[in-house]
Amino acid sequence: MTFNLGVDTGGTYTDAVILRGEDEVVASAKALTTRHDLAEGIKEAVQSALAQAEIDPASVGLASLSTTLATNALVEDQGARVALIAIGFAENDLERAGLSKAVKDDPVLLLRGGHNHAGTEAAPLDEDALEAFLNTLDPGVTAIAVAARFATRNPAHEISAAEKVAEIAGLPVTTSHTLSAKLNGPKRALTAVLNARLVGMIDCLIGRAQDALLDLSVTAPLMVVRGDGALMTASEAQQRPIETILSGPAASVVGAHWLTGVDTALVSDIGGTTTDIALVRNGRPAIDPDGAQVGSFRTMVEAVAMRTSGLGGDSQVHLLDKGLSGGVRLGPKRVLPVSLMASLAPDSVLPVLEQQAQSGTPGDHDGRFVRCVGGAMAGHGLEAREAQLMERIGSGVRPVSTVVQKRMESSALTRLIDRGLVQVSGVSPSDAAHVLGLLDAWDGAAARLALINLARRRRRDGEVLAPSAEAMAQIIIDQLTRQTVDTLLEAAFTEEGERFEESPNVLARHELLRAGLSGHSGFIALQARLNVDVVGLGASAPTYYPAVGERLGCRMLLPEHAGVANAIGAVVGRITLRRSGTITSPSDGYYRAHLEAGPEDFETAEAALDRLETALREDAFNAVREAGAVGIQVSAHRDVRTAEVEGRSMFIEAEIAVEASGRPRVAV
Repeated sequence: MTFNLGVDTGGTYTDAVILRGEDEVVASAKALTTRHDLAEGIKEAVQSALAQAEIDPASVGLASLSTTLATNALVEDQGARVALIAIGFAENDLERAGLSKAVKDDPVLLLRGGHNHAGTEAAPLDEDALEAFLNTLDPGVTAIAVAARFATRNPAHEISAAEKVAEIAGLPVTTSHTLSAKLNGPKRALTAVLNARLVGMIDCLIGRAQDALLDLSVTAPLMVVRGDGALMTASEAQQRPIETILSGPAASVVGAHWLTGVDTALVSDIGGTTTDIALVRNGRPAIDPDGAQVGSFRTMVEAVAMRTSGLGGDSQVHLLDKGLSGGVRLGPKRVLPVSLMASLAPDSVLPVLEQQAQSGTPGDHDGRFVRCVGGAMAGHGLEAREAQLMERIGSGVRPVSTVVQKRMESSALTRLIDRGLVQVSGVSPSDAAHVLGLLDAWDGAAARLALINLARRRRRDGEVLAPSAEAMAQIIIDQLTRQTVDTLLEAAFTEEGERFEESPNVLARHELLRAGLSGHSGFIALQARLNVDVVGLGASAPTYYPAVGERLGCRMLLPEHAGVANAIGAVVGRITLRRSGTITSPSDGYYRAHLEAGPEDFETAEAALDRLETALREDAFNAVREAGAVGIQVSAHRDVRTAEVEGRSMFIEAEIAVEASGRPRVAV
């Protein structure tokens, strides 16, 4: 009997699940995600699942990994330093599609070159300027993104620039045309920058995952879940890590359908860092036609239509400083729950919390701790103040109040956290759940002390934020419910299309809707509810989501194994590749097929369409076969756009989309 192993590395937990074939879950296990070395958490979870299943590791025929690592990195604005080579772009192009925000203060070279809409060279590639840039490149740059105008119509300049990068800099390089066949240069450039920023992070994850599996004698080939729920090989994921954004959420949607068989429903997956909401329509994940949206970035990555918000069980709790009544807001960044940090380092946390609780005046940093997690990276590219903070933190767990001694050091600490070199611990919904008896996983005493300290903080009217730890915990849990409800309603209104004049964001929070959900009955009676099922996933879904379903007046499905749905989705998916290409007509009587190797011209539209479809079919089929798929099916769709001019049909443009799909070959 052959078994399948699914692994999901999330922000807080690493899950492992073992399926007998594709039909039955025989074991599942969880371990804490070990950010300093992801292999440790993976190894612990897989080892536990193997022991529970009582099977020989050699009987595992397929291993597959889904991860929220890339998603979390973009939501939390983390990632390595990169450079962008923008060919044929102008300075103001950097302000489009959020490109300048993605680039931050990383090096950018605006290089002469690029092509026009028809794939003809607009200007020669300035190789001298490119070589000068590469020879003086900032040593802190870890990868390079290359994007050229109309590279999807002719990738020649991107390919030439990439060859120069490999020759001179020897760094990983991402070319934008390999990530998307669509137009919109700045958006493709943005996608390439984000891909380059993630290369080192995902490469490390996959490499360490493979090491962990080999240590356990699991020799099956490793697959990785893409953002559309399909599978890709580990080597493909290492080259195109941007395609793993929404990998974990996409796997959860596939897993939700497998677990419930539901035909149409909203799927809400709460993790430690994010809540991911997607739609299952006709039994399949709905794909976002505009590309994956993660945080503030709209990419060109084909992925499930997913609404990702920085809201999870480990979301940072912020005190509201507006109005007299006070309150809290959760996310978007995560913290390590105080209760978890106390269970990992009790001697460093509990005495400090007790001392803070006995202090006459609550401090701004009460209940917050930090530790270094950057390892060997810690000494590279740090400013003097950042290096001083790293030295002050040392190898242990330190209260923030002893690390940040001057106001200006707070921003330096934030930079270290954003770069993934320092991990912060603080009050989270998980701690509130411990206080209310909804969760009993870590140190409940530490959670209570931390919430006592938080409750003592003063509102603007001079009153304390809450009279007790329990009251403070309820405020936090109620806020999590409120934000989850708002996000689900936004997703529902988005599916309504343009039926309403207001945006989904406004409608979801409209006071009339809130009154309807509450069953307002006065001179006007209002009733409202969510008219679709919700599948709640994630280990903490049974803790938080019954209240969400009650508030929305909908059926809340909390299936068995909901806590490992991501890992299940990782092994029941298919290897699927989509390729697309365009036919244009540069002049009357000529039809140009834009191929990977460059444009080819034909005298008839049909000849150009046939040539392009054949090339796309061959490319997709071969790629899926090389990825290890069997039972491959290939389909193609032609979209030919014409216009009537003086009674005659004129060819405008055509696009061909090809999909090849098959199940992974299982090693026996």
